[in-house]
Amino acid sequence: MTENFSDLISRHPILSSVSEVSKQLDLRSFVIGGFVRDFLLYGASKKDIDILVLGSGITLAKALKENLSQESHLTVYKNFGTAALKVGEEDVEFVGARKESYRSDSRKPIVENGTLEDDQNRRDFTINALAISLSADTYGQLIDPFDGQSDLVERLIRTPLAPEKTFSDDPLRMMRAIRFASQLTFDIEAETFEGIKAMKDRIGIVSTERISTELNKIILSDVPSYGFKLLFASGLLEIIFPEMQALHGVKKKNGKSHKDNFYHTLQVLDNTAEKTNDLWLRWSAILHDIAKPATQRFHPVAGWTFHGHEDLGAKWVPQIFKKLKLPLNEKMKYVQKLVRLHLRPIALVKEEVTDSAIRRLLFEAGDDVDDLMLLCKADITSKNDSKVRKYLANFKKVEEKLKEVEAKDQLRNFRLPVTGQDLMAVFGLKPGPVIGEIKDEIREAILEGQIENSREPALELMRKIATKKGLNAVIH
Repeated sequence: MTENFSDLISRHPILSSVSEVSKQLDLRSFVIGGFVRDFLLYGASKKDIDILVLGSGITLAKALKENLSQESHLTVYKNFGTAALKVGEEDVEFVGARKESYRSDSRKPIVENGTLEDDQNRRDFTINALAISLSADTYGQLIDPFDGQSDLVERLIRTPLAPEKTFSDDPLRMMRAIRFASQLTFDIEAETFEGIKAMKDRIGIVSTERISTELNKIILSDVPSYGFKLLFASGLLEIIFPEMQALHGVKKKNGKSHKDNFYHTLQVLDNTAEKTNDLWLRWSAILHDIAKPATQRFHPVAGWTFHGHEDLGAKWVPQIFKKLKLPLNEKMKYVQKLVRLHLRPIALVKEEVTDSAIRRLLFEAGDDVDDLMLLCKADITSKNDSKVRKYLANFKKVEEKLKEVEAKDQLRNFRLPVTGQDLMAVFGLKPGPVIGEIKDEIREAILEGQIENSREPALELMRKIATKKGLNAVIH
């Protein structure tokens, strides 16, 4: 493939411009990292381009901006000696070659100017240390000091230097190793993985935000269970997400055991990932059974039970999100809702589906009812194929009933047809508990199908309930 790299540069407007401007400034430059890796893997590259310069990356970036005919936006980070150029949909980052040294109590390096070799030595993995020269005398030449090409062929994640040094210097690289393995479906080379296991406690000096960024990328992998199995086997999961680690294991008593909730959760996550790329729906899959260890009980007849795990799990969602520095906004409330409701459709499958039960589900799930049904179907992980087929067939009946009742009663975004203001206006009431009591009775009547979900029947029932409570309408 070597003969093609010159063509790659010539055909790529930005790379060819960087090469030309580097020549004008008498600077040596290289495209390095993910762009090269993806080109070798897929024959195409991502839109993020990292340019390494032997000298000032900022100087080259400024000159390139002046040289480009198309509109671009330059951001300079003087404190870091880097610059970022946005050209159309492509993001180009410029950095001077450097070498780094680390203190044991920090992942912030002491940075000095360095050579190409120094810079490649500090890279996280061999497949990310690959560089292609943009300089005139070595134009198009691949510089691969750690045989990263072979690791691409073997589909291996391996550190350029000794794993313990690489991970001690920057412990976030342990998360990145697992993230790349999960995203690319690569193996982690044995010595490198042993290095993660040996250095796992160093993850404690990394900020939670950076850990969660990598965790979310693992969750968004095509088969996210692979990344979680690596986190578990390395010992990192117990440190960064102990609640999930606690799902692992099977208890046995009187000859009765339960399924391993850790591996069940991973199967639900993979099932969900097959249907959606929504990060927060995938988080719902991860957390749907999170409180099972805390609610686990043994009953002589029923065996192992987890009563109330959905409600306790929903209560845990905010504290887990807060600890992992995930957003404490509508995304969190969405996950909390799906965790709380995830057993409801399953309960409907097991019994005759009544309009009342469907109305209540529509009322509580609202616009998220379709996502809830997706999660519930993903939650069917039985190895008994006939049992799975039966459940899925019953779920189809529930979904048809949901559509039927929704079309008739319009409960997906339920709003009570009468308001507290109506009650205060008609009966001269002041704000107080009686208003809530009357509204609750009207809501129950609608959900039970006793009256239509419309204003006139609701107003009529409001008057009847108020009269029973001894309230008299105010004559205007």
